[in-house]
Amino acid sequence: MNWDQLVQGVELPFHPDLKVPALTEVTLPVPRPDAVADVQQSAHDDIVARFAAHVTPGMTVAVGAGSRGITRRVELLRGTISGLRELGAEPFVVPAMGSHGGATAEGQRAMLETLGMTEEAIGAEIRATMDTVEVARTPSGMPLYLDRHAAGADRILPVNRIKPHTCFKGPVESGVTKMAVVGFGKQPGAAQIHACGPVEMRNRILDGIAALKATGRVLGGVASIESAAGDVAVVRALTGDEVGAQAEIDLNDVARKLVPALPFPQIDVLIVEKGGKDISGTTMDPNVTGRFSVHGLADLSEPDVSTIVLLGITPISGGNVLGIGFADFIPVSVAQQIDWKKTYINCFTAGIAGVRRSRMPMVLPTEDDCVKAALSMCGRAFDQPKRVVRIESTLHLTRCWVSDPLLAELPPGAEIVE
Repeated sequence: MNWDQLVQGVELPFHPDLKVPALTEVTLPVPRPDAVADVQQSAHDDIVARFAAHVTPGMTVAVGAGSRGITRRVELLRGTISGLRELGAEPFVVPAMGSHGGATAEGQRAMLETLGMTEEAIGAEIRATMDTVEVARTPSGMPLYLDRHAAGADRILPVNRIKPHTCFKGPVESGVTKMAVVGFGKQPGAAQIHACGPVEMRNRILDGIAALKATGRVLGGVASIESAAGDVAVVRALTGDEVGAQAEIDLNDVARKLVPALPFPQIDVLIVEKGGKDISGTTMDPNVTGRFSVHGLADLSEPDVSTIVLLGITPISGGNVLGIGFADFIPVSVAQQIDWKKTYINCFTAGIAGVRRSRMPMVLPTEDDCVKAALSMCGRAFDQPKRVVRIESTLHLTRCWVSDPLLAELPPGAEIVE
Protein backbone atom coordinates (compact mmCIF):
# COMPACT_ATOMS: atom_id res chain seq x y z
CA MET A 1 0.00 0.00 0.00
CA ASN A 2 1.31 3.45 -0.94
CA TRP A 3 0.76 5.36 2.26
CA ASP A 4 2.50 8.48 0.94
CA GLN A 5 -0.07 8.66 -1.84
CA LEU A 6 -2.97 8.12 0.53
CA VAL A 7 -2.06 10.99 2.85
CA GLN A 8 -0.62 13.31 0.21
CA GLY A 9 -2.42 16.61 0.13
CA VAL A 10 -4.50 15.87 3.25
CA GLU A 11 -5.08 19.12 5.15
CA LEU A 12 -4.82 18.45 8.86
CA PRO A 13 -7.10 20.83 10.77
CA PHE A 14 -4.75 21.79 13.60
CA HIS A 15 -5.75 24.89 15.52
CA PRO A 16 -3.36 27.71 14.60
CA ASP A 17 -2.61 28.33 18.28
CA LEU A 18 -1.79 24.68 19.03
CA LYS A 19 1.74 24.39 20.38
CA VAL A 20 3.90 21.33 21.01
CA PRO A 21 5.11 21.77 24.60
CA ALA A 22 8.78 21.74 25.50
CA LEU A 23 9.86 18.59 27.33
CA THR A 24 12.31 18.17 30.21
CA GLU A 25 14.47 15.08 30.64
CA VAL A 26 13.92 13.27 33.92
CA THR A 27 15.62 10.23 35.42
CA LEU A 28 13.17 7.85 37.09
CA PRO A 29 13.61 6.02 40.39
CA VAL A 30 13.74 2.31 39.58
CA PRO A 31 14.89 -0.72 41.57
CA ARG A 32 18.55 -1.37 40.79
CA PRO A 33 19.49 -4.82 42.08
CA ASP A 34 23.08 -5.95 41.66
CA ALA A 35 23.81 -7.15 38.13
CA VAL A 36 25.09 -10.65 37.48
CA ALA A 37 28.78 -10.07 36.78
CA ASP A 38 29.28 -12.97 34.35
CA VAL A 39 26.04 -14.26 32.82
CA GLN A 40 27.71 -17.04 30.84
CA GLN A 41 29.63 -18.41 33.81
CA SER A 42 26.60 -18.13 36.08
CA ALA A 43 24.46 -20.14 33.66
CA HIS A 44 27.21 -22.72 33.25
CA ASP A 45 27.80 -23.14 36.99
CA ASP A 46 24.09 -23.35 37.85
CA ILE A 47 23.50 -25.97 35.16
CA VAL A 48 26.35 -28.11 36.47
CA ALA A 49 25.27 -27.74 40.10
CA ARG A 50 21.53 -28.25 39.61
CA PHE A 51 21.45 -30.88 36.85
CA ALA A 52 24.33 -33.20 37.81
CA ALA A 53 21.88 -35.82 39.08
CA HIS A 54 19.55 -35.46 36.09
CA VAL A 55 21.87 -35.63 33.08
CA THR A 56 23.41 -38.85 31.82
CA PRO A 57 26.28 -39.09 29.31
CA GLY A 58 25.05 -38.91 25.74
CA MET A 59 21.66 -37.42 26.69
CA THR A 60 20.38 -35.21 23.86
CA VAL A 61 18.90 -31.93 25.01
CA ALA A 62 16.88 -29.51 22.86
CA VAL A 63 17.65 -26.05 24.24
CA GLY A 64 14.92 -23.51 23.50
CA ALA A 65 15.85 -20.02 22.28
CA GLY A 66 13.30 -17.26 21.80
CA SER A 67 12.78 -14.16 19.70
CA ARG A 68 11.99 -11.63 22.42
CA GLY A 69 14.68 -9.19 23.39
CA ILE A 70 16.71 -10.66 26.25
CA THR A 71 19.76 -8.95 27.66
CA ARG A 72 22.95 -11.02 27.27
CA ARG A 73 20.98 -13.73 25.45
CA VAL A 74 24.04 -15.10 23.65
CA GLU A 75 26.02 -15.47 26.90
CA LEU A 76 23.01 -17.10 28.56
CA LEU A 77 22.77 -19.71 25.82
CA ARG A 78 26.54 -20.28 25.65
CA GLY A 79 26.73 -20.90 29.38
CA THR A 80 23.76 -23.25 29.27
CA ILE A 81 25.27 -25.26 26.42
CA SER A 82 28.75 -25.47 27.96
CA GLY A 83 27.28 -26.55 31.28
CA LEU A 84 25.29 -29.32 29.63
CA ARG A 85 28.37 -30.49 27.75
CA GLU A 86 30.41 -30.61 30.96
CA LEU A 87 27.80 -33.02 32.32
CA GLY A 88 28.14 -35.19 29.21
CA ALA A 89 24.95 -34.11 27.42
CA GLU A 90 24.69 -33.43 23.68
CA PRO A 91 22.79 -30.13 23.37
CA PHE A 92 21.43 -28.41 20.28
CA VAL A 93 19.25 -25.32 19.94
CA VAL A 94 15.73 -25.02 18.53
CA PRO A 95 13.84 -21.76 17.92
CA ALA A 96 11.06 -22.07 20.53
CA MET A 97 8.96 -19.11 19.49
CA GLY A 98 5.50 -20.27 18.41
CA SER A 99 4.54 -18.55 15.17
CA HIS A 100 7.11 -15.76 15.15
CA GLY A 101 9.31 -15.27 12.10
CA GLY A 102 6.33 -15.57 9.76
CA ALA A 103 5.69 -19.12 11.02
CA THR A 104 8.49 -20.51 8.84
CA ALA A 105 11.60 -22.40 9.86
CA GLU A 106 13.75 -20.07 7.78
CA GLY A 107 12.12 -17.00 9.35
CA GLN A 108 12.69 -18.28 12.88
CA ARG A 109 16.31 -19.18 12.22
CA ALA A 110 16.86 -15.76 10.63
CA MET A 111 15.28 -14.05 13.66
CA LEU A 112 17.65 -15.84 16.02
CA GLU A 113 20.61 -14.90 13.86
CA THR A 114 19.48 -11.27 13.70
CA LEU A 115 19.49 -11.30 17.51
CA GLY A 116 23.08 -12.58 17.48
CA MET A 117 22.25 -16.23 18.17
CA THR A 118 24.22 -17.84 15.36
CA GLU A 119 25.67 -21.34 15.59
CA GLU A 120 29.15 -19.85 15.85
CA ALA A 121 28.17 -17.43 18.61
CA ILE A 122 26.36 -19.94 20.82
CA GLY A 123 28.61 -22.90 20.09
CA ALA A 124 25.87 -25.32 19.09
CA GLU A 125 23.86 -26.50 16.10
CA ILE A 126 20.52 -24.78 15.45
CA ARG A 127 17.80 -27.11 14.18
CA ALA A 128 14.77 -25.24 12.84
CA THR A 129 11.44 -26.69 11.74
CA MET A 130 7.75 -25.86 12.02
CA ASP A 131 6.78 -29.55 12.10
CA THR A 132 5.34 -30.71 15.41
CA VAL A 133 4.62 -33.97 17.22
CA GLU A 134 1.89 -34.54 19.79
CA VAL A 135 3.57 -35.85 22.93
CA ALA A 136 0.88 -35.63 25.62
CA ARG A 137 -2.63 -34.54 26.52
CA THR A 138 -4.02 -32.68 29.50
CA PRO A 139 -6.85 -34.21 31.58
CA SER A 140 -9.30 -32.06 29.57
CA GLY A 141 -7.96 -33.53 26.31
CA MET A 142 -5.83 -30.63 25.08
CA PRO A 143 -2.90 -31.96 23.04
CA LEU A 144 0.66 -30.91 23.84
CA TYR A 145 2.90 -30.36 20.83
CA LEU A 146 6.66 -30.23 20.52
CA ASP A 147 8.85 -29.09 17.68
CA ARG A 148 9.83 -32.27 15.78
CA HIS A 149 13.52 -31.88 16.61
CA ALA A 150 12.71 -31.27 20.29
CA ALA A 151 10.40 -34.28 20.37
CA GLY A 152 13.24 -36.41 19.06
CA ALA A 153 15.56 -35.35 21.89
CA ASP A 154 15.76 -37.06 25.26
CA ARG A 155 14.92 -33.82 27.08
CA ILE A 156 13.95 -30.20 26.44
CA LEU A 157 15.37 -27.17 28.25
CA PRO A 158 13.71 -23.76 27.70
CA VAL A 159 15.94 -20.71 28.22
CA ASN A 160 13.91 -17.57 28.68
CA ARG A 161 13.52 -14.31 30.53
CA ILE A 162 10.85 -14.26 33.22
CA LYS A 163 8.55 -11.23 33.11
CA PRO A 164 4.86 -10.31 33.38
CA HIS A 165 2.86 -11.51 30.38
CA THR A 166 1.01 -9.20 28.02
CA CYS A 167 -2.18 -11.32 27.68
CA PHE A 168 -2.98 -12.85 31.07
CA LYS A 169 -2.20 -12.76 34.78
CA GLY A 170 -1.26 -15.84 36.76
CA PRO A 171 1.22 -17.44 39.17
CA VAL A 172 3.62 -18.00 36.27
CA GLU A 173 3.43 -15.80 33.20
CA SER A 174 6.14 -15.27 30.60
CA GLY A 175 9.13 -17.51 31.26
CA VAL A 176 10.34 -21.07 30.99
CA THR A 177 6.90 -22.65 31.48
CA LYS A 178 5.39 -20.62 28.68
CA MET A 179 8.28 -21.39 26.34
CA ALA A 180 7.94 -25.12 27.08
CA VAL A 181 4.19 -25.22 26.44
CA VAL A 182 3.77 -22.49 23.82
CA GLY A 183 7.13 -21.74 22.20
CA PHE A 184 8.20 -25.35 21.69
CA GLY A 185 4.71 -26.12 20.36
CA LYS A 186 5.25 -23.88 17.33
CA GLN A 187 2.18 -22.48 15.56
CA PRO A 188 -0.37 -25.16 16.58
CA GLY A 189 0.83 -25.21 20.17
CA ALA A 190 0.78 -21.44 20.46
CA ALA A 191 -2.59 -21.08 18.70
CA GLN A 192 -4.50 -23.45 20.99
CA ILE A 193 -3.22 -21.69 24.12
CA HIS A 194 -3.82 -18.17 22.84
CA ALA A 195 -7.20 -18.98 21.25
CA CYS A 196 -8.99 -18.66 24.59
CA GLY A 197 -9.45 -15.75 26.97
CA PRO A 198 -7.01 -14.63 29.67
CA VAL A 199 -8.30 -16.90 32.46
CA GLU A 200 -8.45 -20.02 30.29
CA MET A 201 -5.03 -19.21 28.83
CA ARG A 202 -3.53 -19.13 32.32
CA ASN A 203 -5.18 -22.45 33.17
CA ARG A 204 -4.13 -24.15 29.93
CA ILE A 205 -0.51 -23.17 30.43
CA LEU A 206 -0.52 -24.59 33.96
CA ASP A 207 -2.30 -27.79 32.87
CA GLY A 208 0.00 -28.03 29.86
CA ILE A 209 3.24 -27.87 31.81
CA ALA A 210 1.93 -30.49 34.28
CA ALA A 211 1.13 -32.87 31.41
CA LEU A 212 4.44 -32.17 29.68
CA LYS A 213 6.43 -32.78 32.87
CA ALA A 214 4.59 -36.06 33.40
CA THR A 215 6.15 -37.37 30.18
CA GLY A 216 9.62 -36.99 31.68
CA ARG A 217 10.75 -34.82 28.74
CA VAL A 218 11.37 -31.60 30.69
CA LEU A 219 14.93 -31.49 32.01
CA GLY A 220 14.24 -28.08 33.55
CA GLY A 221 14.67 -24.49 32.49
CA VAL A 222 17.13 -21.62 32.64
CA ALA A 223 15.56 -18.34 33.68
CA SER A 224 16.86 -14.80 33.68
CA ILE A 225 15.35 -11.70 35.25
CA GLU A 226 16.20 -8.18 34.13
CA SER A 227 16.11 -4.92 36.01
CA ALA A 228 14.48 -1.78 34.66
CA ALA A 229 17.96 -0.57 33.77
CA GLY A 230 18.45 -3.57 31.47
CA ASP A 231 20.91 -5.48 33.62
CA VAL A 232 20.59 -9.22 34.20
CA ALA A 233 19.70 -9.40 37.88
CA VAL A 234 19.10 -13.15 38.20
CA VAL A 235 20.25 -16.28 36.37
CA ARG A 236 18.67 -19.45 37.71
CA ALA A 237 18.56 -23.04 36.55
CA LEU A 238 15.30 -24.73 37.51
CA THR A 239 14.99 -28.50 37.72
CA GLY A 240 12.12 -30.25 35.97
CA ASP A 241 10.17 -30.38 39.25
CA GLU A 242 10.64 -26.64 39.77
CA VAL A 243 9.42 -25.52 36.33
CA GLY A 244 5.85 -24.26 36.69
CA ALA A 245 6.01 -24.78 40.46
CA GLN A 246 6.82 -22.60 43.47
CA ALA A 247 10.39 -21.82 42.39
CA GLU A 248 9.20 -20.28 39.12
CA ILE A 249 6.27 -18.59 40.88
CA ASP A 250 8.76 -16.89 43.22
CA LEU A 251 10.86 -15.72 40.26
CA ASN A 252 7.73 -14.37 38.58
CA ASP A 253 6.99 -12.31 41.69
CA VAL A 254 10.53 -10.90 41.68
CA ALA A 255 10.29 -10.03 37.98
CA ARG A 256 6.93 -8.28 38.42
CA LYS A 257 8.41 -5.93 41.03
CA LEU A 258 11.19 -4.94 38.62
CA VAL A 259 8.95 -3.92 35.71
CA PRO A 260 9.61 -0.28 34.83
CA ALA A 261 6.64 1.95 35.50
CA LEU A 262 5.41 5.28 34.26
CA PRO A 263 4.88 7.02 37.61
CA PHE A 264 2.13 9.39 36.48
CA PRO A 265 -1.55 8.63 37.13
CA GLN A 266 -2.81 10.63 34.14
CA ILE A 267 -1.01 11.12 30.81
CA ASP A 268 -2.64 13.03 27.97
CA VAL A 269 -0.08 12.10 25.30
CA LEU A 270 2.47 9.27 25.48
CA ILE A 271 5.11 9.39 22.74
CA VAL A 272 7.02 6.13 22.23
CA GLU A 273 10.10 6.47 20.05
CA LYS A 274 10.34 2.81 19.08
CA GLY A 275 8.47 -0.46 19.50
CA GLY A 276 9.25 -3.95 18.27
CA LYS A 277 9.36 -7.68 18.88
CA ASP A 278 12.73 -7.32 20.62
CA ILE A 279 11.10 -4.86 23.03
CA SER A 280 7.85 -6.71 23.69
CA GLY A 281 5.95 -9.50 21.99
CA THR A 282 3.25 -6.88 21.54
CA THR A 283 5.53 -4.13 20.16
CA MET A 284 4.86 -2.00 23.26
CA ASP A 285 4.51 -3.60 26.70
CA PRO A 286 0.98 -3.04 28.06
CA ASN A 287 2.31 -3.57 31.58
CA VAL A 288 4.00 -0.18 31.06
CA THR A 289 1.43 1.71 28.97
CA GLY A 290 -1.55 0.34 30.90
CA ARG A 291 -3.41 -0.68 27.71
CA PHE A 292 -4.07 -4.41 27.31
CA SER A 293 -6.86 -4.28 24.71
CA VAL A 294 -7.96 -7.85 25.36
CA HIS A 295 -11.57 -8.81 26.06
CA GLY A 296 -11.67 -10.17 29.60
CA LEU A 297 -8.50 -8.44 30.77
CA ALA A 298 -8.88 -5.00 32.33
CA ASP A 299 -6.58 -2.12 31.49
CA LEU A 300 -4.50 -0.73 34.34
CA SER A 301 -6.08 2.09 36.31
CA GLU A 302 -2.71 3.86 36.27
CA PRO A 303 -1.26 5.17 34.12
CA ASP A 304 -4.45 6.35 32.42
CA VAL A 305 -3.15 7.30 28.97
CA SER A 306 -5.45 9.24 26.66
CA THR A 307 -3.45 8.98 23.40
CA ILE A 308 -0.35 7.09 22.27
CA VAL A 309 2.00 8.00 19.43
CA LEU A 310 4.42 5.38 18.10
CA LEU A 311 7.26 6.87 16.04
CA GLY A 312 9.33 3.83 14.99
CA ILE A 313 9.65 0.05 14.66
CA THR A 314 12.89 -1.84 15.30
CA PRO A 315 14.45 -3.59 12.28
CA ILE A 316 14.58 -6.91 14.16
CA SER A 317 10.76 -6.99 14.12
CA GLY A 318 10.87 -7.72 10.40
CA GLY A 319 7.59 -5.87 9.92
CA ASN A 320 5.69 -7.94 12.52
CA VAL A 321 3.72 -5.32 14.45
CA LEU A 322 1.29 -7.30 16.57
CA GLY A 323 0.33 -4.62 19.07
CA ILE A 324 0.25 -1.77 16.55
CA GLY A 325 -3.34 -1.29 17.72
CA PHE A 326 -2.08 0.02 21.05
CA ALA A 327 -1.01 3.17 19.21
CA ASP A 328 -3.46 5.87 18.16
CA PHE A 329 -1.17 7.63 15.71
CA ILE A 330 1.78 6.47 13.57
CA PRO A 331 3.70 8.29 10.82
CA VAL A 332 3.83 7.02 7.24
CA SER A 333 7.41 5.84 7.89
CA VAL A 334 6.06 3.24 10.35
CA ALA A 335 3.13 2.16 8.19
CA GLN A 336 5.48 1.48 5.29
CA GLN A 337 7.46 -1.04 7.38
CA ILE A 338 4.49 -3.25 8.27
CA ASP A 339 4.52 -6.80 6.94
CA TRP A 340 0.85 -7.70 7.17
CA LYS A 341 1.42 -11.39 6.41
CA LYS A 342 3.76 -11.81 9.40
CA THR A 343 1.57 -9.60 11.56
CA TYR A 344 -1.67 -11.41 10.77
CA ILE A 345 -0.12 -14.85 11.29
CA ASN A 346 1.00 -13.69 14.73
CA CYS A 347 -2.40 -12.11 15.40
CA PHE A 348 -4.35 -15.26 14.45
CA THR A 349 -2.05 -17.32 16.65
CA ALA A 350 -2.68 -14.85 19.51
CA GLY A 351 -6.42 -15.52 19.30
CA ILE A 352 -8.58 -13.07 21.26
CA ALA A 353 -5.47 -11.08 22.18
CA GLY A 354 -4.79 -10.41 18.50
CA VAL A 355 -8.15 -8.89 17.60
CA ARG A 356 -7.89 -5.33 18.93
CA ARG A 357 -4.09 -5.27 18.96
CA SER A 358 -3.94 -5.64 15.18
CA ARG A 359 -6.14 -2.62 14.41
CA MET A 360 -4.55 0.11 12.34
CA PRO A 361 -3.87 3.45 14.03
CA MET A 362 -4.37 6.77 12.27
CA VAL A 363 -1.57 7.18 9.71
CA LEU A 364 -0.30 10.74 9.24
CA PRO A 365 2.47 12.16 7.05
CA THR A 366 5.10 13.00 9.66
CA GLU A 367 6.10 12.42 13.28
CA ASP A 368 5.28 16.04 14.03
CA ASP A 369 1.79 15.59 12.58
CA CYS A 370 1.24 12.59 14.85
CA VAL A 371 2.27 14.50 17.96
CA LYS A 372 0.07 17.46 17.05
CA ALA A 373 -2.87 15.17 16.33
CA ALA A 374 -2.48 13.50 19.71
CA LEU A 375 -2.36 16.91 21.40
CA SER A 376 -5.46 17.97 19.48
CA MET A 377 -7.46 14.84 20.30
CA CYS A 378 -6.38 13.96 23.84
CA GLY A 379 -9.47 15.47 25.44
CA ARG A 380 -8.04 18.82 26.49
CA ALA A 381 -8.69 22.16 24.81
CA PHE A 382 -5.91 23.51 22.59
CA ASP A 383 -5.11 26.24 25.10
CA GLN A 384 -4.98 23.94 28.13
CA PRO A 385 -1.65 22.57 29.43
CA LYS A 386 -1.07 18.96 28.38
CA ARG A 387 0.52 16.14 30.36
CA VAL A 388 2.99 14.77 27.81
CA VAL A 389 5.51 11.96 28.35
CA ARG A 390 8.09 10.79 25.81
CA ILE A 391 10.03 7.53 26.25
CA GLU A 392 12.55 5.64 24.15
CA SER A 393 10.66 2.35 24.51
CA THR A 394 8.76 0.30 27.08
CA LEU A 395 11.67 -2.09 27.65
CA HIS A 396 14.20 -0.46 29.97
CA LEU A 397 12.61 2.63 31.40
CA THR A 398 15.08 4.63 33.49
CA ARG A 399 14.36 8.06 32.04
CA CYS A 400 11.70 9.99 30.16
CA TRP A 401 10.89 13.49 28.94
CA VAL A 402 7.88 15.31 30.40
CA SER A 403 5.97 18.55 29.87
CA ASP A 404 5.78 21.22 32.56
CA PRO A 405 2.51 20.09 34.24
CA LEU A 406 4.15 16.76 35.13
CA LEU A 407 7.21 18.35 36.70
CA ALA A 408 5.03 19.07 39.71
CA GLU A 409 4.03 15.38 39.89
CA LEU A 410 7.46 13.77 39.85
CA PRO A 411 7.71 10.85 42.26
CA PRO A 412 10.27 10.83 45.09
CA GLY A 413 13.69 9.98 43.73
CA ALA A 414 13.07 11.36 40.23
CA GLU A 415 15.59 13.96 39.13
CA ILE A 416 15.59 16.62 36.45
CA VAL A 417 18.54 16.32 34.08
CA GLU A 418 20.19 19.71 33.91
